[in-house]
Amino acid sequence: MTTKKGNLYLIPCPMGDIPPLAVLPVSVKKSIEQIDHYIVEHEKNARRFIKSIVPEKQQSSLKIQEINKFTKPEEISPMLNPCLEGFDVGVISDAGCPGIADPGARAVHYAHEKGIKVVPLVGPSSILLAMMASGFNGQNFAFNGYLPIDKGERKAELKRLEKLSKDFDQSQLFIETPYRNNQMLQSLIENLNPQTRICVACDITLPSEYIKTAPASLWKKIKVDLHKRPTLFIIHG
Repeated sequence: MTTKKGNLYLIPCPMGDIPPLAVLPVSVKKSIEQIDHYIVEHEKNARRFIKSIVPEKQQSSLKIQEINKFTKPEEISPMLNPCLEGFDVGVISDAGCPGIADPGARAVHYAHEKGIKVVPLVGPSSILLAMMASGFNGQNFAFNGYLPIDKGERKAELKRLEKLSKDFDQSQLFIETPYRNNQMLQSLIENLNPQTRICVACDITLPSEYIKTAPASLWKKIKVDLHKRPTLFIIHG
C-alpha cells in the first residue's frame, strides 16, 4: 500500500517583534498546530516564532532542519523525506514569506521534483507591501536583491536600473544590508537623475513603519535614519 505524501507548507512569519496574529491569519496558527517537521533558516528564530504563535506546542516534538545559502544540494532533498513518509513539513523564513529572497525556495524546487504538493500560506511580503505603498507601476516591477558594494560598480548598476525603469516603465526594487542603508540612500541621491522617484519602505508592518516616495532632488532635503532598520528601496524613472 502506497503512503500518501504529506504537503510542504510555506509558512510566513512577522517581519519584526510584533504579535504574530497582528499580521498573520488564523490559518497559519492552525497549520503550525498540526505540523511537527520544519525546514527553517535559523532554528532558534523558528522555535521562538512557533512558541509565540502556538505557546502550548511542545518544543520537544519539533523536528527542525536548517537550510541556508551554504546548504549543499545533496543535503536538501533528504529534508523532504518526511513528506514522502506521509508527514506535512513547514518551511519558515527568518522574516516574511519563505521562498521569496529566501533559501527556502530551494526546498520548494525539490518538492516539485518529488511530486510533493506545495501550499503557500497568506502572510506579509515586504516586496509586495512596499510596491503597494510606493505609487509606482504595480504591473511591471523587478526585485534585484543586493546591489554591488563597490562604489563604481554600484553607480553603474543604479544607472542601468534607472534606464530599465524609464525604458520599460518598470519599477526596480532592491535591498541593502541594514547597517549600510543610509549610505545606499545617499548613493541614490547622488547618482540618479533629479526627477527619478525613490521610494523608501522601512520597518514594514512595525509600529516604526516609514514609507515615503519622492523625487531624488527632494530626498536631499529629507532627514531620516535608516540605520539597522529593514528597508526596501524602489526607483522609477
